[in-house]
Amino acid sequence: MYRLYYAPGTCALATHIALEEAGAPYEAVRVDFGAQAQRSPDYLAVNPKGRVPALVTEIGTLTETPALLCFVAQRFPEAGLAPLDDPFALAQIQEFNSYLCSTVHVAHAHGRRGSRWSDDAAAHESMKRKVPSSMTECFQLIENKFLKGPWVMGERYTIADPYLFTIGTWLEGDGVDTAKLPKFMAHRAKMLERPAVQKAVAAEGTQIP
Repeated sequence: MYRLYYAPGTCALATHIALEEAGAPYEAVRVDFGAQAQRSPDYLAVNPKGRVPALVTEIGTLTETPALLCFVAQRFPEAGLAPLDDPFALAQIQEFNSYLCSTVHVAHAHGRRGSRWSDDAAAHESMKRKVPSSMTECFQLIENKFLKGPWVMGERYTIADPYLFTIGTWLEGDGVDTAKLPKFMAHRAKMLERPAVQKAVAAEGTQIP
């Protein structure tokens, strides 16, 4: 039995969906960010980074969404969540997920976690003002270059799809005009038709715009 530590509204939803898609045995454990539970000694013993997601496995604990998604795909190959027999196609998925992790998520975080980069309150406000344009730029690139349709990789659903869906739930709150992202919005609608997505979203209480 795996244990997934999550907080609503975070990128942990992507792994939550993947576990459901794979039919994996798991328990979802909510970390109360409002009570700063991510900084508690008990949780820091699980993930010293003080962030979610964290996935406790029979071998050890994993963190960072791209790693968790790849683990689920490889641990449950029968679910067909990644082209494990095609090194180049698998690398393309990792490339996309790495972009979401290292660039898109960071652009979003500038609006809410400015203290990670500066102690200057004026700088925090400047970062917040930048978020709508930076997130729009990121998603225009995804819309025009990376999202093949109907899924990220084309006709095959993969671990890139729950990650894109999850990051995309932040767009409206970040001031992005989603009417200009028709392919992404079609992807969101198609994701919401999947039972695994519905179950994970309901379990976390995620609000989909």
